[in-house]
Amino acid sequence: MATIDVTDQDFAGTIQENDIVLVDFWAGWCGPCRRFAPTYEAASAQHPDVVFAKVDTEAEQALAGAAGISSIPTLMAFREGVLVFSQPGALPAPALEQVITAVKDLDMVQVHAQAAAQSDRTEQA
Repeated sequence: MATIDVTDQDFAGTIQENDIVLVDFWAGWCGPCRRFAPTYEAASAQHPDVVFAKVDTEAEQALAGAAGISSIPTLMAFREGVLVFSQPGALPAPALEQVITAVKDLDMVQVHAQAAAQSDRTEQA
């Protein structure tokens, strides 16, 4: 599957409607972003079961701000609508593959339980 461009208008829907979504926050002027792009594209071809999304931080400044992006490129991974990975910096292909494998191998029952427990602690505070 090729990468898709997402905007503020379809970001939440993309995350909620797909099991696994990787999001690359980038900008055209960013050298590391341009170097990471072919690696990200290649991974998208190898993992058709994963949605590979891209957010242009210049065009989508409000979305980048809401996501807390302070450095680009930043890669985020969502599984079942839950943010499970976020890291700035361009990853080499083997490291990106490790992230994808780790996200696929997550025990989502445990992840959802931890998220619920965190939510309960936040509400009690």
